[in-house]
Amino acid sequence: MTKLSVNINKIATLRNARGANNPDVVKVALDCERFGSQGITVHPRSDERHIRYQDVLDLAQVVTTEFNIEGYPDQRFMQLIREVRPAQATLVPDPPDAITSNTGWDTITHQHLLRDIVDELHAIGTRVSIFINPEVKYFMPAKLTGTDRVELYTEPYAAHYHQDRKKAVAPYVEVAKIAKELGLGLNAGHDLDLHNLAFLAQSIPHLEEVSIGHALVCDALYYGLENTIQMYRRQLEV
Repeated sequence: MTKLSVNINKIATLRNARGANNPDVVKVALDCERFGSQGITVHPRSDERHIRYQDVLDLAQVVTTEFNIEGYPDQRFMQLIREVRPAQATLVPDPPDAITSNTGWDTITHQHLLRDIVDELHAIGTRVSIFINPEVKYFMPAKLTGTDRVELYTEPYAAHYHQDRKKAVAPYVEVAKIAKELGLGLNAGHDLDLHNLAFLAQSIPHLEEVSIGHALVCDALYYGLENTIQMYRRQLEV
């Protein structure tokens, strides 16, 4: 069964807009778990425009499901991972000024860098996932880094889903088979929502985890957080 990890960055964005502690990021994370989320994802950035580094430390004390920390593996990020030791660290190639993740790693060019980082994270007991585009050429180099999993960048799938969903998902099905052959666990994330999630999960039956934030929080404005999390869970159970 594919697990749902809720990315709570947008909750922090809303809180930061007023400068106080409403909504309370920690309380929302606990509520997400209580409502059925099987993991909590955060992506701290250097400017702390949404999740702050202190949020990560606070969440680490209370999250009881899988805690997944995404980010570019600069010195500050790596220090945070060493301190928190989350269940999973997802490495993304975002520059500091990126609004959101918009591509995966070039695992050919950055293979040695990623291998060193994976080794360091494994030494502290953290599972590693590398954010990756659905292109065959990146998968064997990803395997050679020693990573446990890869996370498929699904924005291209989401962008073309309504035009031709079978064509949109085809590259993901292809690389998912390669990942399985290589022994790589498979995650997915970016622009997944209530419209396109079930078809992706049906097409890739060994998908282990999806992390969803923006769309889920937007849906929660209409459906309520508890109901929305259950709606997303049902998409993964079809």
